[in-house]
Amino acid sequence: MLQVAAGRRVAAALAAAVLSLCHGHALAQDDPDPYGELDAPLDPSAPLAPMPDLGVPWPEMEEETGEDIADAPDTNIAEAGGERTYSIGVEGLEGVDAEGLLAQFDELSTLEENRDDPANAAQIDRRAREDAELLAELLRAYGYYDALVRTRVEATETAGRIAVTLEVEPGPQYHFADVRLPGIEAAGEDAAALREAFGVEEGAPVNAAQVTAGEAALNLELGRRGYAFAEVGELDIIVDHDTRTATLVLPVEPRGERQFGRIIVEGQPLFSARHIERIARFEPGDDFEAPLLDDLRRALIATGLVSAVTIRPIDDPGSRTVDIAVGLEPAPMRTVAGAAGYGTGEGVRFELSWQHRNLIKPEGAVTFRGVAGTKEQLVSATLRRNNFIERDQVLTAQIAASHVERDAYEANTFLVGAGIERQTNIIWQKKWTWSVGADLIATDERDVDIDSGMTRRRTFFIAALPATLSYDGSNDLLDPTEGFRLSGRFSPEASLQSGTFFYSRAQIDGSFYQPVSDTVTIAGRTRLGTIFGAARDRIAPSRRFYAGGGGSVRGYGFQRLGPRDPVFDDPIGGRSLAEFALEARVRVGDFGIVPFLDAGNIYESSLPKLDDLRFGAGLGVRYHTSFGPIRVDVGTPLNRRSGDPRVAVYVSLGQAF
Repeated sequence: MLQVAAGRRVAAALAAAVLSLCHGHALAQDDPDPYGELDAPLDPSAPLAPMPDLGVPWPEMEEETGEDIADAPDTNIAEAGGERTYSIGVEGLEGVDAEGLLAQFDELSTLEENRDDPANAAQIDRRAREDAELLAELLRAYGYYDALVRTRVEATETAGRIAVTLEVEPGPQYHFADVRLPGIEAAGEDAAALREAFGVEEGAPVNAAQVTAGEAALNLELGRRGYAFAEVGELDIIVDHDTRTATLVLPVEPRGERQFGRIIVEGQPLFSARHIERIARFEPGDDFEAPLLDDLRRALIATGLVSAVTIRPIDDPGSRTVDIAVGLEPAPMRTVAGAAGYGTGEGVRFELSWQHRNLIKPEGAVTFRGVAGTKEQLVSATLRRNNFIERDQVLTAQIAASHVERDAYEANTFLVGAGIERQTNIIWQKKWTWSVGADLIATDERDVDIDSGMTRRRTFFIAALPATLSYDGSNDLLDPTEGFRLSGRFSPEASLQSGTFFYSRAQIDGSFYQPVSDTVTIAGRTRLGTIFGAARDRIAPSRRFYAGGGGSVRGYGFQRLGPRDPVFDDPIGGRSLAEFALEARVRVGDFGIVPFLDAGNIYESSLPKLDDLRFGAGLGVRYHTSFGPIRVDVGTPLNRRSGDPRVAVYVSLGQAF
């Protein structure tokens, strides 16, 4: 097993060197018997020797006068009664080459932790002495072994306030005169790369953090280069205060390069060895790389079926292969979830789902879902089988019956579909993703006949072959600040309604994210869509393009853009789509402000004309959490039509795009 050295070993080695030095100085005195005449007889009647002067005056028992320190700047702080606030300053670090030292000090400082709490003189003095010891310890960790830190506590001109100053004399920084890794030569041609990975060389400053990082990097590089059972010994640092140098010795035993062997499942087998081999990014005979074991561990946890993973290389001294023992602790397999809510576009809505994440082994998650609402009812069953045939490939299958009521149409739909896809996720944000599938749809839909102005119902039988291809060059899945994304969707479809006809739906989405400063990002989005091969009125209303809403053109109602019927003034959809968005994401701490401008429209023609864009503008607020930002956008239409709201509010998880 590879052992990753803890930072405390380095600190302990450096501390031991410091203590050794201090002990040496304590005994290096001219007086051979610094403690007196040890051979002299004891006289019990002799008077006691006077107490040594500690340099601290005994307090005088005087009644507190309540005089303000600011009114008596020459008064000793210890003589001033009452509690005071204080300021903190550090002097003497101007020439110190120790990046991050003050940040570490501020994080650990007792004075900083309690600076908002008034304290009396004794408390402030105690905190100052603790911080002086802390600062001296940090300086030693950066190689300043001769550093001296003094405290100065004095009154200020501000009433009731004390100035606490830590005066530092850092002294010279110690450097490594010799860095040795005995045993590393056994790695042969890899020895030079291993030394480079360690990174600490002769002449480098004695820096505890760099030594700790170097030891971890050395362990990582040993594992990456196939040394599955390499051992890194105890770190030894010897400090020479006369020359202000140090010697570092870190034994290394590579113990030979290895190759991957079999995967062996230990304990109750949640997955077969064959399925784990499918998830792993290595095969028997590949050169051993320790990071691939970490990748396998994360992939097994990501299945959602595993609560704990144990991965253990098995050493066979007579072979170059390393078998990998995998132990899995199963996680709860079933989940019941529910939701209830109300929306101006959806009305009252209740949702309930039950999922078994391994009903069809391996990794075959089956979900039964039901929706009951004033404008939507649905019953569905979904199969999602992860790592199907190969890693990160997902088999999906769905059967659903639904009733949906929108301003544009009302549809009773039955759908059967299946597909294979490669999707991205938060753990592994992939550059390229894709999907291919097949859907069979039977839908009975109500809309308005534009020619007659009458409501009509039609039944469509549709076969579709949807496919998508996406590239994600952004730096974050939910809150990108740089990069770009590009995706395309194409779906040839055959429809049976008063005869059979064919058409195709295509859509392109692109977005970019450009940082302007550490707190400001400019983001933009474009969406273009087309349906060609059939007239709009022949296409089922649910298969047309619509626009408007929180994920489209903000400021307008859901699906409210584009042509409307002359009778009820409801949207009727179109054969082409154009949407644009531009926003500035300004972040301050955990909060953000996002002014935005959106534009877009729906067109009856197969290609967007861009001559009648509808604009919406507004302001958003973001609250950034560990799992992504929560957004609230308030928008208003700039060239509103009759029936458009004056203000629209949208709430969701993640950025708008």
